[in-house]
Amino acid sequence: MAVLHYTGMSDCAEALARLCDPSAEVSAHYLITRDGTVYRLVDEDMRAWHAGAGAWGAVTDVNSRSIGVELDNCGASPFAEPQMAALEGLLAGVMQRWRIRPERVIGHADMAPERKSDPGPRFDWRRLARRGLAVWPAPSPGPASETAPDPDPDAFVAALARFGYPAAPLPALLAAFRARFRGGVQGPLDAQDMTLAAHLAARFPVDRGARHP
Repeated sequence: MAVLHYTGMSDCAEALARLCDPSAEVSAHYLITRDGTVYRLVDEDMRAWHAGAGAWGAVTDVNSRSIGVELDNCGASPFAEPQMAALEGLLAGVMQRWRIRPERVIGHADMAPERKSDPGPRFDWRRLARRGLAVWPAPSPGPASETAPDPDPDAFVAALARFGYPAAPLPALLAAFRARFRGGVQGPLDAQDMTLAAHLAARFPVDRGARHP
């Protein structure tokens, strides 16, 4: 897998210092600055401490099964164009080298929805999906007579689990899902959430026995 993060720090120098400080016990394979500079901090074939507790599908030790990419961003600002372009180039190479499928490029919040929010609602997942570097729900329009699915928390949670999300309370799952796929929409679970989650579950079901990257 590849897991995307924002640094959540005041500037890149501060983030770089922390990621390179052994006493901090946090690291990532790459750090990308706002101007598009890419720092390689940990060799790809080595384990980095970027993910922590969480899961995606059958993978519960995400650190051992993923490449971690930190993006210099406070979490509330748009991601700079040079930074996104650099990420696209980096991801394309990482995915080719490790045979990572687009649906296994995830955010930190996806694998740890109860405790993480990065890369946040300002990150452009749709842009990555257009380049084959992530996935985006695009359900086919049904017949005009077809009604939208009623909000069903159990069905929604089940659909997210089939896509890869770990077990977590509905509010945490809904927040993580919306931050990624609906731009941080607020309010209770609705029909659009149901439709998008069902599409992801049907189109990109996670292999619960898989241990590959």
